[in-house]
Amino acid sequence: MTIRIQVDPDTAQTKVFFVLPDDIHDGPVSAVGTFNDWTPGRHQLVRRRNGTRSVAVRVSPGTELRFRYLGSGGRWFDDPDLEPVGNEGLTLRV
Repeated sequence: MTIRIQVDPDTAQTKVFFVLPDDIHDGPVSAVGTFNDWTPGRHQLVRRRNGTRSVAVRVSPGTELRFRYLGSGGRWFDDPDLEPVGNEGLTLRV
């Protein structure tokens, strides 16, 4: 499970899907980063029937995203399938 990227040819927007296994953390998890001014709760991952939780954000092509996940209780963590870059979380260019 990890990041999926989909480009909408009609709007020229890029949709970034943040996907994690549902059992990675007890309680709510948010994707937090430069795309939402590091605001917790704005992009909360939703539990899916397939055993994952996910949320999508729209960004312009060529955008560099820095992000981390924030779970309940103030627990910060990174995507288990990606390598962190310094103390600022993960970097992704879409």
